[in-house]
Amino acid sequence: MEYRIEHDSMGEVKVPADKLWGAQTQRSFQNFEIGDEKIPAEVITAFSYLKEAAALANCRLGVLDEKKAKLISTVCEEIRAGKLCGNFPLAVWQTGSGTQSNMNVNEVIANRGNEIAGEKLLHPNDDCNKSQSSNDTFPTAMHIAAVIAIEDGLFPAIDLLAATFRRLMAENDGIVKTGRTHLQDAVPITLGQEMGAYASAVRRSMRRIRYVLRHIHTINMGGTAVGTGLNAEPAYIKAVAKRLSEITGETYRTSQNIIDATNNTDAFADFSSALKNAALVLIKLANDFRLMASGPRCGLNELHLPMRQPGSSIMPGKVNPVIAEVLDQACYQVIAGDLAVTLAVENGQFELNVMEPIMAYNLFNSMNYLTNAVRTFVDKLLIGLAPNREQCRQWLDRSVGVVTALLPHIGYEQSAMLAKEAYTTGRPIREVILEKKLLTKEQLDHIMSPAQMTQPGITHE
Repeated sequence: MEYRIEHDSMGEVKVPADKLWGAQTQRSFQNFEIGDEKIPAEVITAFSYLKEAAALANCRLGVLDEKKAKLISTVCEEIRAGKLCGNFPLAVWQTGSGTQSNMNVNEVIANRGNEIAGEKLLHPNDDCNKSQSSNDTFPTAMHIAAVIAIEDGLFPAIDLLAATFRRLMAENDGIVKTGRTHLQDAVPITLGQEMGAYASAVRRSMRRIRYVLRHIHTINMGGTAVGTGLNAEPAYIKAVAKRLSEITGETYRTSQNIIDATNNTDAFADFSSALKNAALVLIKLANDFRLMASGPRCGLNELHLPMRQPGSSIMPGKVNPVIAEVLDQACYQVIAGDLAVTLAVENGQFELNVMEPIMAYNLFNSMNYLTNAVRTFVDKLLIGLAPNREQCRQWLDRSVGVVTALLPHIGYEQSAMLAKEAYTTGRPIREVILEKKLLTKEQLDHIMSPAQMTQPGITHE
């Protein structure tokens, strides 16, 4: 392998000749050989937005030459176009302020810009990092990347899931089935109502994420090292947020207290918690599907899930609810990631939290897991889902939970006695009622109409 010599404040470093990074990136690459986990690509893309915004703001204020600003913009566009992939090798395991990743981007922009110019015009610190610090650029990059990942990935996936449940709600509204509480028989409900409840829960998860996303649009660019803005002109602080908004198409606001925004990362805790709560909703509904599809002969068997692959290496013909299971597992990992983020947020000291790379790693993994798992659940399970109407009817006919409709007519005590007798004898509840001549068949048909019991109100004779 051929090398070239780069230098930083600590001296000279050998760098692969075919790479655009410089000395600080190379030192990090060599110092932190811990795992294969890389800084998320989304963060690198986000860096390209903020570096361009900073260059344009500095140029407008007259502290950065226009030619240099244009070079920086050109390279940032190349980064976003994917033309410089392979030049951002750094692991999550680095200094907790993300300094090495910030310098990695600065070095690549400078070296590539100088290639384009055919002369050495850009310096990674003096030009590409002008008016900046890793302490405001790295968290801002996390904010930008989170917004992109949510708006372009997770929200469309969640919206698709909710829309699919709404379609299933309409398609299955006429299928009355046994409701269950405590995993025991309860009053009737329609399969459509269950699907509608899933749609509502999913929508609520989306609203919860969108609520905390407001705080992700607030950034600390211009705060530099500790939030005081040293080496950044006051006008730059306003200008960089404006330029960033123009470039990204999103509205970013400078924090009203940049010192606070630099040393506190609780916005990421809120964000991670919202992702975790979404995961909890998804786990619940995935497990409902597993139970409704259990059997097929010795379980509930109320749903037929699409058969995606053989379920057992030893039991021929067995097919398992693998798509629901994989959604569960992805969500468990999101919950684990939330714990890592929580611990990292808690461990800030004084003017800076130096645990941000691990926050970034877990947040973006969680968003990717949720996005892809939700799309898989829709594509591989919900599309092709088939209710077992006959089985739903049979369970409903055998359920004692329908006795609840009798309460306004014969009271709790007598209804409970009837239910107990039906349970102990195994006879249908309707048969027990008619035998005791408490109500006529016509009265029962009205009062214990399963479809009527799925609506508010008292069923009347």
